[in-house]
Amino acid sequence: MKLSLFTSLGLAILLACKADPISLVTQTPVSVTSPVSSTAAPASRKLVWADEFDRNGLPDSTRWGYEVGGSGWGNNELQFYTNRRPDNARVENGKLIIEARKEAYQGKNYTSARLLTRNKATWMYGRVEAMAKLPAGRGTWPAVWMLGKNVSSAGWPKGGEIDIMEHVGYDEGAVHGTIHTEAYNHVKGTQKGQTILVKDATSAFHLYAIEWTPDQIDFFVDDTKYYTVQRSVLGSSEAQWPFAQPFYLILNLAVGGNWGGQKGVDETIWPRRMEVDYVRVYQ
Repeated sequence: MKLSLFTSLGLAILLACKADPISLVTQTPVSVTSPVSSTAAPASRKLVWADEFDRNGLPDSTRWGYEVGGSGWGNNELQFYTNRRPDNARVENGKLIIEARKEAYQGKNYTSARLLTRNKATWMYGRVEAMAKLPAGRGTWPAVWMLGKNVSSAGWPKGGEIDIMEHVGYDEGAVHGTIHTEAYNHVKGTQKGQTILVKDATSAFHLYAIEWTPDQIDFFVDDTKYYTVQRSVLGSSEAQWPFAQPFYLILNLAVGGNWGGQKGVDETIWPRRMEVDYVRVYQ
């Protein structure tokens, strides 16, 4: 999902399709039965950044910017990502709503939003978490993820990518956690990721999180750690481990695309929304 705003990213951004629809889905998933949400602050860390979404209206402009466009973001996606448009991104009743709608807009047939903290907040190491309820329906593709601060100069995948949560509607309940680097990425079929089954991901809120240290990144749903990548295993070169630098956070809901639309898009289900109760960062 990376194109169009920053021409300096060039062809490398065209290739950044967020995940490999074949190699991720065919991995043996870890199954979790009725996970229980954990909302307590980690004992060894302090809260350094958060959005509790407690004020109705547009998302807080001091915390979030927008990535705007309808290029398909290298993934053949169908939506146009809009800017400061309440139909697609708003806070109501204590929740952030990112809503994808079926409508003609700027030459596309769907609209949605992609919020990000670039140029507002970045972090190196710590715990990053989002309490979210995911949309159901074939063609939906929500994500909570991070990119390296230097991606605009280094390009993708050299800048690194951490996918805290991805979900595609045609495979409901299968939540994916993945990293991409120059050495390990979906273009080469070498990305590192795992899948966890969350049966009520589209009907209940769950806590999607990573805990990131200089030596490893752990992936969680609620109280369950389901995947770990380790620097000692992957290697310490920048091509293998670009995670010793600040990253920024992205929340978005795509429509269709190389992965989200792999089994088509149900045109009868729209609008669809991802709801986020809060986002918190601890260090």
